[in-house]
Amino acid sequence: MMTYLYHWWSMLGQVRFQDLIDLFLVWIVVYQVLLLIRRSGAVQILAGLGVLAVAYMLSIWFELVTFNLLLEKFFANLFLIVVILFQGEIRRALAQIGSNSFFSNTSRIEEAQLVDELSKALVACAQRGFGALVVIENEISLDYFLEEGVPVGAEVTSDLIQSIFHPESPLHDGAILIQNGRIESAGCFLPLSKNTALDKNLGTRHRAAIGLTEETDATVFVVSEEQKAVSWAHGGILSAHMDHADVRQSLFQLFGKRKGQKVQKQESSSQGAGS
Repeated sequence: MMTYLYHWWSMLGQVRFQDLIDLFLVWIVVYQVLLLIRRSGAVQILAGLGVLAVAYMLSIWFELVTFNLLLEKFFANLFLIVVILFQGEIRRALAQIGSNSFFSNTSRIEEAQLVDELSKALVACAQRGFGALVVIENEISLDYFLEEGVPVGAEVTSDLIQSIFHPESPLHDGAILIQNGRIESAGCFLPLSKNTALDKNLGTRHRAAIGLTEETDATVFVVSEEQKAVSWAHGGILSAHMDHADVRQSLFQLFGKRKGQKVQKQESSSQGAGS
């Protein structure tokens, strides 16, 4: 027993500070990968790769030369295959270097007015049975994630949003994009979610909202013309059946989160300049 404890104690004595940092970084990477797998529904893909790995081992065991050669070529290019299969998740992780902000150029009065106008527009669209899709850009730039429509460059008003999503409007099938507190474009098209675990009853708008928020940190509000209900998507998760108060609360929460991040950045910049 003492020999066993002495052996472990001697091993711990050889652990360097760099080894602890190394393990901590590996733990962060593994944890983030597991979160991406859970959000993106990639469990089926990993299960398929696991089956192929077992088949590869069996081909060696039973000396299946041709089958083993085929699988060997497959696993030789596994890195490239993984990059192709998980390109959306990898792109989202790399896109964290973006630096855009929803409320960065607006005052408190303008922010309150924007929240009021946007919440009224969403609820009004739901009551009138207008389908709507409103995208709010956060930190990650959406330039490479959606197909931009018609430039608008207008203030956010309830009347304008309702007119855009009126069934007779040529832009009603697309989404409007809000950047820095303004409607920058309308008639935008979003990437659909590839998550096979989603409810089969979800429509195209809801799948588009989830798809964009799976790859970016954007917030997307959806109005269902069939159910006449407002939903919102963030981080690949959809929250359905929101009333006027819920919409306002969600927008103010988004504002508070963005404002807090902006203050932290300013404090970090000030500390860096002071040192």
